[in-house]
Amino acid sequence: MLLFLDVDGPLIPFGAGPYPLYDGPSAAVAAHPLLNRVNPALGHRLAALGCALVWATTWMDEANAVLAPWLGLPPLPVVAWPDEDEPPGRLHWKTRPLLAWAAGRPFIWLDDEITAPDRAWTAAHHPGPALLHRVDHRYGLGEADFGVLEEWLAGVGC
Repeated sequence: MLLFLDVDGPLIPFGAGPYPLYDGPSAAVAAHPLLNRVNPALGHRLAALGCALVWATTWMDEANAVLAPWLGLPPLPVVAWPDEDEPPGRLHWKTRPLLAWAAGRPFIWLDDEITAPDRAWTAAHHPGPALLHRVDHRYGLGEADFGVLEEWLAGVGC
């Protein structure tokens, strides 16, 4: 089971401040001032789901350099994005590349920009189980989100 993980919104909340701030190496926070919004405990929680974690973010390799150590995760695979975007008002520009990466395998996609067209297109074009879970960008990944993930994983036999 793959778990595609976006950063801005799901891991770094924005929009609802004030934010809980987490301690970590001061040099890391100085280099990335929003990093202390990321709860380091999320790394353990994500790893405990038993999925193969994959960065699905515009942070690209920087996610491994900055976020993986903060979260206590090893370097993760990174989805490479195409140069062209989807036309406005249709699919999210990540949808097709993520389905291509999944190549029919079951997956979860955590993002704050997933919409109904993404879910419909995935249902029509992906043969395996898929959960496209929209995380509220104001708060980031939380207990209710983990409840949804754990319930879905149990339902598909993972």
